[in-house]
Amino acid sequence: MRQAFSYEDDPNIPPWDNSKALIVFDGECIFCSSFVRFVLRHDRQARFNFTMAQSKLGQALYRHYEVSTTDFETNLVIQDGILYEKLNAFIHVMSELGWPWRLLIVLRVIPQPVAAWLYDRIAKNRYRIFGRYQSCMIPTAALRARIID
Repeated sequence: MRQAFSYEDDPNIPPWDNSKALIVFDGECIFCSSFVRFVLRHDRQARFNFTMAQSKLGQALYRHYEVSTTDFETNLVIQDGILYEKLNAFIHVMSELGWPWRLLIVLRVIPQPVAAWLYDRIAKNRYRIFGRYQSCMIPTAALRARIID
């Protein structure tokens, strides 16, 4: 996690309702899209909104945070001005979902270099392992209500 340099003053980022945490995900990645559907199903308090990395907002945020706008090898989670990436993004989301998912914060004990290496291996091979949609996923009605852009 790192303190996000302010996206609010960046004229290249379309405004959005940032009263909830935002998950930016690869809409072509079956694994990433499955994660979003999991969060949607278990986020009973509707703490998260979503946008695809391929969207105008997603692209602007990836550029702002100097993350590749073509590889999408990390989901971004932005909450209260803090950017979470890679395994830290996953852990943060799980901790917000409550019991029993909050237990996954134990993943924080993994040394950061090891966690980064493991995450990067999965991210680089996610299409080969889990598959890829030919175009961005078509969101369900429930997801459409919480997707931005």
